[in-house]
Amino acid sequence: MKLWLVDRLVEEEAARISPFDRGFTLGDGLFETLRLAGGAVLRLDAHLARLAAGAGVLGIPLPALDLGAALVVTAQANQLADGVLRLTLTRGVGPRGVLPPAVPTPTLVITAAPAGPALPPARLVIAQTTRRNARSPLAQVKSLNYLDGILARQEAARRGADDAVLLNTEDRVAETTIANVFAVIDGALVTPPVADGALPGVMRAAVLSEGAEARPLDAFDLAQADEIFLTSALGIRSVSAIEGRALSVFTAAARLRARIAGA
Repeated sequence: MKLWLVDRLVEEEAARISPFDRGFTLGDGLFETLRLAGGAVLRLDAHLARLAAGAGVLGIPLPALDLGAALVVTAQANQLADGVLRLTLTRGVGPRGVLPPAVPTPTLVITAAPAGPALPPARLVIAQTTRRNARSPLAQVKSLNYLDGILARQEAARRGADDAVLLNTEDRVAETTIANVFAVIDGALVTPPVADGALPGVMRAAVLSEGAEARPLDAFDLAQADEIFLTSALGIRSVSAIEGRALSVFTAAARLRARIAGA
């Protein structure tokens, strides 16, 4: 595999990142997962806008290069027209301690992979081991630190589920470990607001543009939902069960997949 490292393509075997890179030592960085279809990166502008917003929150300068072109070049170098790209941006090498260097030298890595098989409808549980801190600035940032999500995903696996819904510290629904949550309740298509800890997902924004409403939800709301589905940059995934309650309606998800390109 070939990957983009800092400012050029390199072979995977030749790629070298310092053990003192803050992305490795502290999780000090950001990433974007992007879908590639027909040789084009879907929703590229939205992804780059979110990356820039996150970099602004963390104070990481963006590389002085055309990131869109670098993504396409990486896909082409791996002979991929359809698949998944991941862009990782760290603050780069820094001294010991938490305080970042005054003038960071960021590390950029772009990798490409074939698309996996279509996933079946997901089985969800509500995480008991961790909560989303909606008041943290990091709630709006796609950071490299995924430990809350990892703990919740491990819990889901132990409980025989595919993913876990994260509540915030006020018992409101935020998202799952890897996706935004949508529900059909009393005929309305709704999703948690970013103020409750939902990441501003690019596919979430596309579904909101189709008439969905952002409003606070809790576990009781999900227990009453006629349909639930998850959204990420890779598509829309229906939910077949939550906390053991079976769901058999997938109408809204199917309609949105038909309407939204790349869903």
